[in-house]
Amino acid sequence: MAFVMVTAARQQSQTADEGVYIAAAVVYLRHHELRYNPEHPPLAKLVMAAGLAFADARIDAGPDKNQYQAGTDVLYEHGNGAQRILWYARLPMIVLTLLFGLMVFAFARDITGSGGGLLALALYAFSPDVITYGSLAGVDLPAAGFVLAAAWLVWRMRRHPWAYLAPAGLVLGAAPATKMNTLVVVPVLLLLAAVSAWHAQPGLRRVPRLLTAVAAMMGVGAVAVATVWLTYLIVDPRLHWTAPPGVPVIHGTVGHLVDWLPFPPAYADGLRIQLGLEDQTWGGFLLGDTYSRHRWYYLPAALLIKTPLGMLALWLAGIVTMLTVRRLRPAALYVLLPTVVLLVAAMQGSRDWGVRYAIFVPVLLAVAAAAVTAVRWRWVQAVAVLLVAFVAVSSVRAFPYYLPYSNEAFGGPAKTYLRLGSSNVDWYQDLYRLALRLQERYPGERVWLVHRNRAMAGYYGIDAGDPLKVPPSEVSGLLAISVTQLSNPKPEIRELIARGVRIDQVGHSIFIYRVPPVS
Repeated sequence: MAFVMVTAARQQSQTADEGVYIAAAVVYLRHHELRYNPEHPPLAKLVMAAGLAFADARIDAGPDKNQYQAGTDVLYEHGNGAQRILWYARLPMIVLTLLFGLMVFAFARDITGSGGGLLALALYAFSPDVITYGSLAGVDLPAAGFVLAAAWLVWRMRRHPWAYLAPAGLVLGAAPATKMNTLVVVPVLLLLAAVSAWHAQPGLRRVPRLLTAVAAMMGVGAVAVATVWLTYLIVDPRLHWTAPPGVPVIHGTVGHLVDWLPFPPAYADGLRIQLGLEDQTWGGFLLGDTYSRHRWYYLPAALLIKTPLGMLALWLAGIVTMLTVRRLRPAALYVLLPTVVLLVAAMQGSRDWGVRYAIFVPVLLAVAAAAVTAVRWRWVQAVAVLLVAFVAVSSVRAFPYYLPYSNEAFGGPAKTYLRLGSSNVDWYQDLYRLALRLQERYPGERVWLVHRNRAMAGYYGIDAGDPLKVPPSEVSGLLAISVTQLSNPKPEIRELIARGVRIDQVGHSIFIYRVPPVS
């Protein structure tokens, strides 16, 4: 897993959101200001800053620059070197992802034994989605990992409530200090902390036992709140904050809940921005259909497409086993309940942009899958081993292009663009690879480029024309087009594709056509 994540991190160009996060992290380091990217709390960007501290990254973070312009500035200006800066920001995230893998192993081992721990770790380590988002400078995988860590430590409170109270509170607070969508699972894990403390002291009478459970829950909650505050204080000890223009006003019960949150004002304004984004209408693409409004089943469908088939089978078997084997049922509360709550909440979101919004599913359900090892029938264990091997083969075959992965039932990574779009397949990640391919195989040829991030093509040495700015009859030579542009191509592009012949592809996200001149 470490090898493939490092390979992906070194080869991939900037994905859509990384510039914003990296700019915020550099501003944290140099100016101790919270003004960039307030819609995401600081913790994941502080992890990136641990690597960027060694990069000597220069940035023009003047008041006239928004966060997207600052992201472009820090990556492509001042001689910083985009791939170099990306590597320094991505490396700490890779280390964190590997540490979460050890927690997956430990959690599953606690529930089922060492065999289950190894099975869970294998599913985690071979998960294409975990590999993808664990090798990027992002917030999705760290948030899922902290939820997993919190569930594990709250589980451990069943035996030693006071020894694990502070660590559980620390990682529970780390989740909403990384991404705000994890707030919905915080009350669930606090209640489970109370359940653990109740279970840990069966010798007490009912009232003292109940008071102990409540005290444990409040203690975990207090440490979690302090953790969120700490992440903001690390960035700016004085907590200077001026709300950016355009922060939406949230009315009703949700607005009151935001006002009552015991977090810094910057956190509340960031949450209002997120809620405002959810109130907007965004487009989507699923199973060949481009649509304008959110579809509630988008995330389950995306998971079905982008999860290895053997992994899906082991998830289902593990869930059934966890719910039917008596000694495993208590663990279901700590593994399955957070998964369900997070998934149901994510399915209400209006942004059908990628399976990354449900990345907690492969992280948590790797632990659930370990339950199959509790079944002592030899054929069950043999089938489980075969399914893990199937997952491993499917994952290795995708190397090194994990971001556009889809399973064999949907045609594999080369066909993902026919079913899904956005960060499921084409998130700008292959511009660097395209530059290398053009230099190696097509030196000196005329190139035309249709890409959502074509403005950065010149940085990588891609001297390409824009076929949308000239009549189609004037276009000939090589046409490189990102696959998301093929879901609903403009008439000019449709004409060029019909006239040309596809001769190459880069990372399953960019196709190269040879377009002959008009005779």
